[in-house]
Amino acid sequence: MRIDIEHLGKTVHVGENRLDILSDVSFSVNSGETVAILGSSGSGKSTLLGLIAGLDVPSTGCVRLDGDDLFALDEDGRAALRARSMGFVFQSFQLLPGLTALENVMLPLELAGRGDAEQIARVQLQRVGLTARARHRPTQLSGGEQQRVALARAFAVAPRVLLADEPTGNLDARTGAQVIELMFELNRAQGATLIVVTHDVALAGHCARRLRLEGGRLAAA
Repeated sequence: MRIDIEHLGKTVHVGENRLDILSDVSFSVNSGETVAILGSSGSGKSTLLGLIAGLDVPSTGCVRLDGDDLFALDEDGRAALRARSMGFVFQSFQLLPGLTALENVMLPLELAGRGDAEQIARVQLQRVGLTARARHRPTQLSGGEQQRVALARAFAVAPRVLLADEPTGNLDARTGAQVIELMFELNRAQGATLIVVTHDVALAGHCARRLRLEGGRLAAA
């Protein structure tokens, strides 16, 4: 899926103060391309990722997915698009603690009404090397294992776009490197457009292109 970011801005008001989180950000990502968005804390990286996902609404500008304006859709429409076209990987894993690894991977498939959810989830867990941990709950898994479950869940829906927010942020260097290799291996197999928000230079180095945000503005392309 091609993504076009056009003059995107996000402003919030705190009391009488105006805070420009993003200002006039424009760039494009070709279908199947891998892009890292770098920047210090508070530079607007996660806000930008949330806007690309349609989880928030911009103050100015638009996001186009294959030419269609994401924000021409209402909230339900954006949610439906996320469910069928996007996968997500977060720093904090975002696994449901009451579900097993298998059930966590099955969840987005079940929400999409897939009758073969368990079969697909088992294949995905096998791909990330966690077949033997399918019945374990998140608290019984290491951080690296939890992130591998999160990767299996993200790729289970065969997303056209994968959005990753600091996916190695809670992992040690060795485990983080393993997760990076696995994420890119899975993505090569499925050909999704990949956008990664990170401060991890090693992770950014795996991407074909790197962008940097400074003070809410695009500093380099």
